[in-house]
Amino acid sequence: MIEGQVADLRNLFGRPLPRQEQPRRRCRSIAISSGKGGVGKTNLVVNLAVVLSGLGARVLVVDADLSLANADVLMGVRPAQNVADALAGRRGLEEVVTTGPLGVALLPGASGLTHLADLPPAQRTCLLDRLAQLEASVDMVLIDTGAGIGATVRDFAAAAGEVLVVTTPEPSAIADAYALVKVVHQEAPRTRFGLVVNQVSSRGEAAEVARKVTSVARRFLGLEITDRGHLPADPMLPQAVMRQMPVVIAYPHSPASLALTSLGEQLWRESKQAMGYPRQAASHFQEPSPRATQQRTAQHPFIFSRVRAAASRRML
Repeated sequence: MIEGQVADLRNLFGRPLPRQEQPRRRCRSIAISSGKGGVGKTNLVVNLAVVLSGLGARVLVVDADLSLANADVLMGVRPAQNVADALAGRRGLEEVVTTGPLGVALLPGASGLTHLADLPPAQRTCLLDRLAQLEASVDMVLIDTGAGIGATVRDFAAAAGEVLVVTTPEPSAIADAYALVKVVHQEAPRTRFGLVVNQVSSRGEAAEVARKVTSVARRFLGLEITDRGHLPADPMLPQAVMRQMPVVIAYPHSPASLALTSLGEQLWRESKQAMGYPRQAASHFQEPSPRATQQRTAQHPFIFSRVRAAASRRML
């Protein structure tokens, strides 16, 4: 799957596309952002990408925390190049794309390069234009933005058109999450927002945090934020981080893995419905071959048992 995807990307970047030839947007792009750092945003991105790939989606993760990137570390991959090479003209953007767990495509960011912390507007626009072209070869793009409300974060969020805001129950994280929503909404009013509350001790705690954020946004911004659920505090998550593996692979039966898999199923179901592809009609969403499915099921039996269960409930 990934070999064909990379070939498509290389063909796409072989020549500039005239405006009338720009591919129709058929994939779903979600910027996953947080006002405050350290709330588990990158872990959410990486694990969601693995779940979505297990469900049959072609997924591209964009590590848009350009100067402090670490999605590659959490995936356990060591990319030879990163986005800094593409921005400097040493590599084409498609050459930088590498492969992570379960065939997830990763556009790795850089780490420790201060000049990438706040790209000039012209470079941001160029990068976003190039990324838009990559959408022709994937079903879903997950953009792991940096924390905060800097210009690069805001531009990636606006370009995606949909933002999944991650917070924890800490008051500072809640306040910063609302600040992020406010700033992005003011600059890009059509942006859709969802909320995930991470590291919660109970459903009640998660519901209270979600109520605070959504009610304030409704009252002061006239904005409806979709409550996407919560992720429980789970000791298996830091264990997986130490092993440099997504928790849904390292500890597939853990509470965090169950919650992440449920969220991935929800997003993938919505995506296919929104793009208007019947279950059996569109080749764009053809099921993998029986042999490929058997191999991937043997490697990650829990994820694929969830896929089979979802299919039996007509969720796919």
